Amino acid sequence: MTGKYELKKGSTGKYGFNLKAGNGQVILTSQRYESKSSAENGIASVQQNGPLEERFERRESIRNEPYFVLKAGNGQIIGTSEMYSSDSAMENGIDSVKKNSPTSRIDDLTTG
Repeated sequence: MTGKYELKKGSTGKYGFNLKAGNGQVILTSQRYESKSSAENGIASVQQNGPLEERFERRESIRNEPYFVLKAGNGQIIGTSEMYSSDSAMENGIDSVKKNSPTSRIDDLTTG
């Protein structure tokens, strides 16, 4: 089973998306966008940059929990992971983004 993007509109009227692995787990969350087209451009950026090792920045939260961000070629953050319990769990998350980010499957949940 392959991953997918879920495009959503929040209660504030802003748009965002999650990249989910084949098992349904969220592996990357976008920033919030003013327009649907901007969020769709964000998805395209994740599809392009997600497979590239050099686009990942490994970080640590103030609680010493590892997490990562995915950056575009211009250095802008285009997605953030959850907090992980260990460095190895974070690396598994990065591997999952690399594998699932190129997918073209997008579930548009903004209508309905």
